[in-house]
Amino acid sequence: MNAIPATETIQTAAPTHIAISGVSKTFETRTGTVHALQNINLNIRKGEFVSVLGPSGCGKSTLMMLLAGLTSVKLGRIMVGDKHIDGPNADAGIVFQQDVLLEWRTAIDNILLQAEIRKADMTQARERARQLLKMVSLQDFETAYPKELSGGMRQRISICRALLHKPPLLLMDEPFGALDAMTRDQLQIDLLRLCADNEMTVFFITHSIQEAIFLSDRVVVMSPRPGRIERIIDIDLPRPRRLAMRETAKFTAYTRDLTAIFKSLGVFREEY
Repeated sequence: MNAIPATETIQTAAPTHIAISGVSKTFETRTGTVHALQNINLNIRKGEFVSVLGPSGCGKSTLMMLLAGLTSVKLGRIMVGDKHIDGPNADAGIVFQQDVLLEWRTAIDNILLQAEIRKADMTQARERARQLLKMVSLQDFETAYPKELSGGMRQRISICRALLHKPPLLLMDEPFGALDAMTRDQLQIDLLRLCADNEMTVFFITHSIQEAIFLSDRVVVMSPRPGRIERIIDIDLPRPRRLAMRETAKFTAYTRDLTAIFKSLGVFREEY
């Protein structure tokens, strides 16, 4: 498969949307210094879907929090568009593994929380929220409360909330990790449709090799802590993506090659 070194980028006409240069990150804990990230260099093109794949504790979520501006960059530099990220990135939509919906607000009111915080026009925001609900087939659940929704439905609401202000950048931290396999498959399809309709750059964190391949234009492979970019894999599969693609020889080859990389890093061990 088309693996490239961590420092190489694929030539394209699309402009760079995200530029991460020489970023390292450490945390001080009760037991000492934790080296979370080491010399991360990565360019992401406008409209590109990039998945970051790696073992637990490799710094994936830390990297996303740095992009969101929710954790400060002390060493290195992050640019999103022409903006140097040194505080909360108001242009990004963020989806976490847990949906963090407010139980006392209906589905649409949870989505509209984004507009309230931003002091947006509420009439326009409500219309946008209804459009998003329809796009994820939840138009009949506008007035439902979170306790009345399944896990997959709650996560759809969370994604709609993140997209309400039409962000150019969507940051997602294992948003489907807690869901059952069938729901996860459907939400992957829903996400790809939303991304196509909203023309966003997506930075997606996952532990799943198959999920990363299915969703992405490129997969960034992270090493165990301290997290480094070990490899970048260009995913040459046609869009729109279909679930049947996972049965193809090409998809299987990507899976095999990514698995081999993690074996070489000692992440996968087959001895009993």
